[in-house]
Amino acid sequence: MVGITGYGGYVPRLRLQRAAAAKANAWLNPGLMGKSKGERAMANWDEDAITMAVEAARDALGTGDDRSRVKALFFGTTTAAFSDRLNAGIIQAALTLEPDTACFDVTGTQRAGLSALANALNAAKAGVGEALAVTGERRKARAASAQEMDGGDAGAAILVGTKDTLADHIGSAVTTADFVDHFRGSGEEFDYAWEERWIRDEGFAKIVPPVIKAALANAKIEAAAVDVFILPTTFKGVAESVAKKAGLKPESVKDQLGAQVGDSGAAHALVLLAHALETAKAGQVIVVAQFGQGCEAHVFKTTRKIESWKPERGVSGWLADGKQETNYMKWLVFNGLVEWEKGMRAEKDNKTALTTLYRNNDMILGLVGGRCTETGTVQFPRTRISVNPNNAAVDTQEPYKFAEKPASILSWSADNLTYAMSPPNHYGMMVFDGGGRIFMDITDVDPGDVDSGTPVRMVFRVKEWDDRRGFTRYFWKAQPDKRRKASAKAAAE
Repeated sequence: MVGITGYGGYVPRLRLQRAAAAKANAWLNPGLMGKSKGERAMANWDEDAITMAVEAARDALGTGDDRSRVKALFFGTTTAAFSDRLNAGIIQAALTLEPDTACFDVTGTQRAGLSALANALNAAKAGVGEALAVTGERRKARAASAQEMDGGDAGAAILVGTKDTLADHIGSAVTTADFVDHFRGSGEEFDYAWEERWIRDEGFAKIVPPVIKAALANAKIEAAAVDVFILPTTFKGVAESVAKKAGLKPESVKDQLGAQVGDSGAAHALVLLAHALETAKAGQVIVVAQFGQGCEAHVFKTTRKIESWKPERGVSGWLADGKQETNYMKWLVFNGLVEWEKGMRAEKDNKTALTTLYRNNDMILGLVGGRCTETGTVQFPRTRISVNPNNAAVDTQEPYKFAEKPASILSWSADNLTYAMSPPNHYGMMVFDGGGRIFMDITDVDPGDVDSGTPVRMVFRVKEWDDRRGFTRYFWKAQPDKRRKASAKAAAE
């Protein structure tokens, strides 16, 4: 029996208050005030679909160095950084998965996240080993639009296999229909959406219920036995209406997290699934479906192990770590919706040396340094010569992974003179438990948040963009670790 063996999620720290966005645009579109309740997850300037997928996968895989059990990776999104580069390969490198991991991009539809999970299930069922479905979505929306208010940025990861399952996959169904509820043409930045009533009455109401029924029939499960029903939608009452047509209990409909996250597009089905699994009990039946040029649905039944296994943080953990953002201009800048004066210090050529990137791929994307096998000295970057002053041994280093190692700030600066998307630019020297130092940027931080000794964790982020050539450069940054700081404070008291 193939099923879910792990899960994780990610929600960015910033939460744009819808009231702030609605108020800023009410003069132009008064109707937005009707969508002013709650907040939407807002990616930082250095986050995208790939970085959020990496963070969700880390949440699912845990902090261990050995991830060799993962043999296939499927990345589902409609907002990948590259049209012609294997985006899943970037995630594979960031997670330091083995080179023989088969990697695939799944895109082109709002059900890409759930389709990635379907592919992972098929791969695990075929006997390749454990497979990882990851998803992340950061969709751009025009200012003063309904999509801007309804959307949200997030990521999720589901690990599947045949042993020690948390939830067994017992049935599925799919249908394909070229029903265009919205579209984004090649090279376009924004979606074009059709009329809501058409999407609701001709799309969801007619296409989805038969697929749900077919999936339940495939699983040999009665509709009344379903405990949790997941169907992402921004339309009020649609999930409940579909549940009724399919014979499901009204109370089975999963909350959309619309007031806390917003709709994260192709990622949202897996975000809601990961969130539902956090509180699931043994023996529960979960149906997860997603609409987009047809519909796909999967049926899972939880096992006893579901109650004892937990992700590193989970969707709930990320939700609890949010920071309210009321500066609507920051939203516009972070999403490239306004032209702003960056100053002369931003005038540089950000061309990436692809040869250097390839030769140092594990160091740049995986944050892998070196450990001297003779002296035990840990260093980054890895070089042929050990930095140990008492024994500068040559060619004695083995790979040493820093990404999951706890660290703290040794020294730091908050610089208002250098160009930064979110000034001041914080950077400093990080010292790692177990040895090693790295000079790096600090992200997700406000003035006054850090000091020498502040615990930090490593996060995979956008380093900078080469706008001239359309290349996104990634590296790791330090993020203040609130959980470790709180634990240290509690221990001291």
